[in-house]
Amino acid sequence: MTSNKPGTTHQSANPLLRDWHTPHAVPPFAEIDVAHFAPAFEAALKEHDAELAAIAGDPGEPTFDNTIVALEKSGQSLRRVSSVFFNLAGAHTNDALQAIEREIAPVLSRHSSAIFLNESLFSRVDDLFARTDALGLDSEQARVLERYHTAFVRNGASLDPEGKKRVSEIAERLATLGIRFGQNVLADEKDFALVLESEEDLAGLPETLVDAAAQAAADRGLPGKHVITLSRSSIEPFLQYSARRDLRETAFNAWIARGERGGETDNRSIIAEMVALRAERAALQGYQSFAHFRLDDSMAGTPEAALGLLQTVWGPARARALNEQAALQELVSEDGANFELAPWDWRYYSERKRAADFDLDEGRLKPYLQLDRIIDAAFYTANRLFGLSFTERDDVPVYHPDVRVWEVTGRDGRHVGLFLGDYFARSSKRSGAWMSSFRSQEKLTGDRRPIVVNVCNFAKASANAPTLLSFDDAHTLFHEFGHALHGLLSDVTYPMISGTSVARDFVEFPSQIYEHWLERPEVLQKFAVHYRTGEPMPPELLERLLAARNFNQGFATVEYLSSAMVDMMVHMQPPGDGFDIGEFEGRSLEQIGMPRAIAMRHRPPHFLHVFAGDGYSAAYYSYMWSEVLDADGFDAFVEAGDPFDPDTANRLYQHVYSAGGRQEPAAAYEAFRGRPPVADSLLKKRGLADA
Repeated sequence: MTSNKPGTTHQSANPLLRDWHTPHAVPPFAEIDVAHFAPAFEAALKEHDAELAAIAGDPGEPTFDNTIVALEKSGQSLRRVSSVFFNLAGAHTNDALQAIEREIAPVLSRHSSAIFLNESLFSRVDDLFARTDALGLDSEQARVLERYHTAFVRNGASLDPEGKKRVSEIAERLATLGIRFGQNVLADEKDFALVLESEEDLAGLPETLVDAAAQAAADRGLPGKHVITLSRSSIEPFLQYSARRDLRETAFNAWIARGERGGETDNRSIIAEMVALRAERAALQGYQSFAHFRLDDSMAGTPEAALGLLQTVWGPARARALNEQAALQELVSEDGANFELAPWDWRYYSERKRAADFDLDEGRLKPYLQLDRIIDAAFYTANRLFGLSFTERDDVPVYHPDVRVWEVTGRDGRHVGLFLGDYFARSSKRSGAWMSSFRSQEKLTGDRRPIVVNVCNFAKASANAPTLLSFDDAHTLFHEFGHALHGLLSDVTYPMISGTSVARDFVEFPSQIYEHWLERPEVLQKFAVHYRTGEPMPPELLERLLAARNFNQGFATVEYLSSAMVDMMVHMQPPGDGFDIGEFEGRSLEQIGMPRAIAMRHRPPHFLHVFAGDGYSAAYYSYMWSEVLDADGFDAFVEAGDPFDPDTANRLYQHVYSAGGRQEPAAAYEAFRGRPPVADSLLKKRGLADA
């Protein structure tokens, strides 16, 4: 294994800037202090600047090696420092880290702009791109060159000096605003705790949720009490089971008001400024809206194409949701109540209806869905499909005691990478679930193996009790592990196209197709075992679980689609001032006919995907776009007659999981499937084909 630190800094006293003599060169977290980050960033930026200056000032004719390879090898210290810092800032932050995050965001933005707006660098890349056919490049090299040229152009390299200056200013301001947005949401989440004081407050809650709420209270210095937090794994089951309508309303209103509570953490003015800046940036580069700019480098190609898919699904999903709403309203009436079903009622009555229709409730399912066993199920699936083995390591440094580490090896026994699992909610972690990397795979500087992490927010059980998951939580674990495999199995030469460095509306395909294996009887029968008795889930319960997989699908689809459609419509706005996100949200939901009893999965003031950076801005549709691929893609296994068919799995590995961004996404999918995707599989998968 090559060193994880460049030789120029190995003598540094700063642990972030010296060689890491840890197992597989994992960051030495115990040695790293917050005070190390500022000087480490300063040194790494200085080193990168010198490397870039040498490339730009090379007097020789541009070649692939002296320009593209040199760019790929540059900035190693900065990538390492950034990976440690931003992983901690998301998964285990504190006030000091947040202060550095606010300071470093505009600095890193300026540094990035200085690269892409450097005329000498762009001239060399542009010259090479114009001569691509004459350079004798292999397909991977040609793809990397194309990606570099596209990155330069999309970051403003072709603009005049005034345009370049303004693009840089916009990027810097957006970086600052994105950090503030995310920190505001985290502050609102940390600030809220619904304390359940009495037995009456616990009415309807299953034992597992009561146990998790007791642990959450203990973590907040309230032993003997119970606390519901705004972590999705806490509040959603509370809304699902609590018989106290008044407490459900209190909790729900706090949940949807994150980022919209007034005061310093209110995100509405931040959204207005970000929307205006994004639109201005797009206009500077000749696009009619930010959405058109963003999707120009995607599978969808245009916002109209993406919206077309969303609208195709919206009609049957809304019709199904309204039917579901009517059925739930009947349950309200049967209770002798005369209120209209509200968003804080939906999960409660939906759970009751599922129990009635399928003799199935989450309280019966959870004892069979132990976190450790679902992790084992994800590993088992990876072994059956790709020959991977996972060995837990207790000698590898971690950034929090809850983090677990597994060494991943291939069929030949060789080291593939390290997988870190950080599964439990805590106040130092932002909400949601995600995959990230401390190191990405590449071969340009040696056989550099990946270090990948999954971060989730499952409610932790009290001491000595197993953590039990909902079926949705289990899906989340499989989803994020699909992303992890995309990083772990990457087998490319160049960092630019490593792992998950693919189009945004393709990156969810490897994660979403992986979710299918959770629902396979072969997997559930083996790993869904009762945490007390060790007995497998009874066949009739498993049968009911799978029969109910599309229950409440109208609600789930509408909840997601409304967020995706509003995201797209927001970013199709032309440049302008005075944008009122609250008014726009209300008008947009009325326009699409949003059912009043359903709230968006992510309202704009806390829509981290879209406003805590540019990750999914004008791109939240990507989950649905990728779902067309995953629904159609898993059918390849169905058609083969075996969910673990070796030939199909090998094509999935070769053209998707190991390929990174080596090909255009459409070409990669067709190489796996043998044809373009068929969208009908999506409606069938969601049970909406006849809606």
